[in-house]
Amino acid sequence: MSKQSTMTPEQSFFAVFCIESLADELKLKGDKVYELLTEKSDILDSYIIPNFSSLYTQGKGYIVDELITLMKNREVL
Repeated sequence: MSKQSTMTPEQSFFAVFCIESLADELKLKGDKVYELLTEKSDILDSYIIPNFSSLYTQGKGYIVDELITLMKNREVL
C-alpha cells in the first residue's frame, strides 16, 4: 500500500478506511483517491499514518473533512 514499511495492520486498515471514505464523499473510485494520496501528494505517508493515533479517535465526518481540506490546501483537489 504505502512506501512506509513499518505500517501496522491497524494503520493499514485505517488507511483503507480513509481512502474508501474519501472515495464515497468525492464520488471517485478508491484507486483514484489512493493515487491522489500517494502519487499526486504524500498525504498518506506524511499525514494519515503519522497522525493515526489522533485521527483514529475521530468520527468519519471529521476525518473526511480534515483530509479534503488538506487535499485542497496541497492542491490535490
